[in-house]
Amino acid sequence: MTGVREPGRDPEEPGRDPERDDAGPPGGRRRARGAPSGFTVTVTAALAFLLLFFTVPNLGAVWRAARADGASGTFTAERLSCVEHPGHESCSWYGTFMPAAGSEAHETSMYGAGRGDLSAGERVPAIDVGRPSRVYSVDGSREWIPTGLTLIAAAGLCVPLARRLLSRVRPSGRARRSGTPAG
Repeated sequence: MTGVREPGRDPEEPGRDPERDDAGPPGGRRRARGAPSGFTVTVTAALAFLLLFFTVPNLGAVWRAARADGASGTFTAERLSCVEHPGHESCSWYGTFMPAAGSEAHETSMYGAGRGDLSAGERVPAIDVGRPSRVYSVDGSREWIPTGLTLIAAAGLCVPLARRLLSRVRPSGRARRSGTPAG
């Protein structure tokens, strides 16, 4: 070096921690790595709770639908309802489900049946997994995929909370290295 002092590189500079190379700006404070802010933890934990609140109650029905495990019967298609979104169309068939066991028929929709899958008056085998608003094909459902991805997202949103809790439980880095309590 030519005698020019680089700011933030002198270990004797006020506000610098010689033990850490990334101690931040001179005189400034930087949160230790691994300990997210309270705001970050609060927001991500709230989002995780919200995702879990809507996902967990549906896990049983989603699992049964994936395995086509439920009351078998016949779905009679009566009415097609479609909604156009930019770039694609989403359709659902509404009709009547008649359980094979002979219990009372009820109005419902067939999950995953689009415009070209059924026609009015057509009867197809279906499975009722206990959801009041829909029945499923006897081939099962792939509804578990977005449900699983939502659970993974909720788990990922819990990482800042776990990091913050672990940073409070673990002793500080210096105390661990020297074997003496910090302070």
